[in-house]
Amino acid sequence: MSLRIYNTETGKKEEFKPIEEGHVKMYVCGPTVYDFLHIGNYRGAIFFNTVRNWLERRGYIVTYVYNYTDVDDKILNRAKEENVEPKVIAEKYIAEFQKDYKLLHLRPHSKNPKVTEFMDKIIMFISDLIEKGFAYELNGDVYFDVHKFKEYGRLSNKKLEDLESGYRIEVNDNKKNPSDFALWKSAKENEQSWESPWGAGRPGWHIECSVMATSILGDTIDIHGGGLDLVFPHHENEIAQSEACTGHKFVKYWMHNNMLEFGSQKMSKSLGNVRTGRSFLEEYNGEIMKFMMLNAHYRSTIDFSEEQIQRTIHSLAKFYSALAFAKKLIAIDGHLVPVPDEFQKTVDKVQRHFDDAMDEDFNTAEAISHLFELVRAFNSVVRKPKFEPEHRAVAEVFFPLMRDLGNCLSLFQERPEEFLHTLDDMLLAKKGLKREEIELLVDQRAKARENKDWTRADELRKELVDKGIALQDSNNGSHWEVDKSL
Repeated sequence: MSLRIYNTETGKKEEFKPIEEGHVKMYVCGPTVYDFLHIGNYRGAIFFNTVRNWLERRGYIVTYVYNYTDVDDKILNRAKEENVEPKVIAEKYIAEFQKDYKLLHLRPHSKNPKVTEFMDKIIMFISDLIEKGFAYELNGDVYFDVHKFKEYGRLSNKKLEDLESGYRIEVNDNKKNPSDFALWKSAKENEQSWESPWGAGRPGWHIECSVMATSILGDTIDIHGGGLDLVFPHHENEIAQSEACTGHKFVKYWMHNNMLEFGSQKMSKSLGNVRTGRSFLEEYNGEIMKFMMLNAHYRSTIDFSEEQIQRTIHSLAKFYSALAFAKKLIAIDGHLVPVPDEFQKTVDKVQRHFDDAMDEDFNTAEAISHLFELVRAFNSVVRKPKFEPEHRAVAEVFFPLMRDLGNCLSLFQERPEEFLHTLDDMLLAKKGLKREEIELLVDQRAKARENKDWTRADELRKELVDKGIALQDSNNGSHWEVDKSL
């Protein structure tokens, strides 16, 4: 099966064929670095990391560019509030994002360009647009003339006449057309600026990505990604200015991830439900964030409700419990036996269906559902009272396969025992409990059982269960964990 990608520009899935055989050039709009990123920003970071992983698994060399916007009104305003230079703000929050990115255990990008590194090229790019008649200068500002680019609106399916009907002209707004957008903004007093042929100023937002993308990857790139909210005007404007300047098609495949919701409400400042990625990572865990993001198709919305978080914890516990048990089985000495035919059939089917799901527009949700099938098959064979040699044979197939397929998603790479321990500590903290007090109760119950004080043992079990602790008794003693059932 060939890889198919939904192209926002055409509105349909298309077979993926890179411009240059064996090499994929991918650009994804990164963050504007003026504060900690809200959790929605991480959906693109996580998903497009998976896209790169899968493309490489399919044998492509991928050049993945993810930029930092370090010139912006929001950065300037934050710098004024804190009475520091804009660069201080930008560098601080680039570092904070990179810290979060590492906590998520995502792979580094090929390049992370910053706008400030491309100022000369931005000025040259704008000069070319003016020379070719697509842009004009007005009192130190430079605007792109949208009416000169005949295909304006083709990505977002918007028509200029609809955009401009009823448009209210602002005072002193002498632009040729209401929809013309800024390529260069003249500097205000005491504002960060760069010298240009049109006077001191700074670039508009849209031109920045066009210049970084084409400078690093060339006039035409294979994949341009970003959030759905960037389709218009940002990506629409990128197309117009890039193709006007170079004369070549800018992007072959446009990919856009959808938004997050909180309890079926879109995240927004007006609703007061904006949450930073950092706060989520501190309260929960990077594995939980990644699983939630990928356990839904990237073009669908995701509900980041508390209920969904608990479902995710429950799901991850199942995966990691199986991985931890597999490790224990692999460590048991014994003679080698073949893998049972039925389990091998399930393995072959899961591998095939996982690949098909990923090849069908990176359907990570369906891919994860097939991994669930693998876990169920593993548990059905090995979760038995008595150990059999075939259990170890199954574990030796299951463990590396789960690691390998999970690696495509940057999931299931943690040490299983440590991750389950982390989950328990996190859940205990949310319950206001400490590991020491739980272990004390478990020890007291063990002593009561030794003394055959069954009444006291039952009382302690009930106390533990009431605290949300699941107990499992065996010949080797009692094992406890926080109950993760729903």
